Amino acid sequence: MTKPSPISPTIPLDQDGIHHGFLKLPYSRDDSAWGAVMIPITVVRNGNGPTALLTGGNHGDEYEGLVSLFKLAESLSAGEITGRVIILPAMNYPAFRSASRTSPIDAGNMNRSFPGKPDGTVTQKIADYIFRYLVPEADIVLDIHSGGKTLDFIPFAAAHVLPDKEQEARCVAAMKAFGAPYSMMMLELDAVGMFDTVVEEAGKTFVTTELGGGGSTTAERIAIADRGVRNILIHAGILKGEIEPSPTGTTMLDMPDDRCFVASEASGLYEPCVDLGDMVKEGDLIARIYDVERTGTPPREYYAPREGIVSCRHFQGLIKTGDCLIVIAEVL
Repeated sequence: MTKPSPISPTIPLDQDGIHHGFLKLPYSRDDSAWGAVMIPITVVRNGNGPTALLTGGNHGDEYEGLVSLFKLAESLSAGEITGRVIILPAMNYPAFRSASRTSPIDAGNMNRSFPGKPDGTVTQKIADYIFRYLVPEADIVLDIHSGGKTLDFIPFAAAHVLPDKEQEARCVAAMKAFGAPYSMMMLELDAVGMFDTVVEEAGKTFVTTELGGGGSTTAERIAIADRGVRNILIHAGILKGEIEPSPTGTTMLDMPDDRCFVASEASGLYEPCVDLGDMVKEGDLIARIYDVERTGTPPREYYAPREGIVSCRHFQGLIKTGDCLIVIAEVL
């Protein structure tokens, strides 16, 4: 029998009105013997209707979702909606507070920790609570990501190819409703332990995003997130209003196989030879990696394995063997 979660909400999850509080996880540590991890949560409910679960901070250094959802939690009123909106801006709260991708407590990568464990590490306990107590309540789930400190993306909403084609169609419709400049049929190289995977296996309508990166954000990317969140709520029938499309329209993209991904086979100084959003042809020069141990050594050059659009690139100036160098998606 599954053990109960040690996490308890400090607010009701099923009552009308606006409720701001925490998911409280007891955590005894050196500086607080009977302390707790306090994860901010807001629940806005108005009568019967669909439930949307809106999440950010799955990785703590991805700020578009964090900013947009903290804003929404402050601004959304119960009178605007029919149904319920559960807002969890910082899923991996310890990672967010340390400005890191993973938790400083247990090095846990939240998006590789699902379905979690009620008696596991701090990250696993949080994942378990979200999966067992919040996901079942939701009709639609939006998890907002970007590239964090190490990657940068063109701004896209994404869905996955699923065995259940009716469910896939629901996810694709919600992805398009989000209204990002790009919409991606996204390939995951390793989907084990991902929030995406367990939510989709639960039969839910799920949308994710990649809205930039570099460990910071911009006004443009926040505007995309803000518009997309409201569009999702309108699409779900929770929020009144008309869906607002991207001012530039939406370009459909696909990641059909793992040839979209180019990994670095050397460590050193990274020179991008193409920029995000550039179109490349197979064989085009896309990057150089320079040996930083000595001068006068020819760089290692990388060439596009396929034709398409540069949808993601390594962000930092230094790169290590095995790091994602670039992602090239097909334009549909």
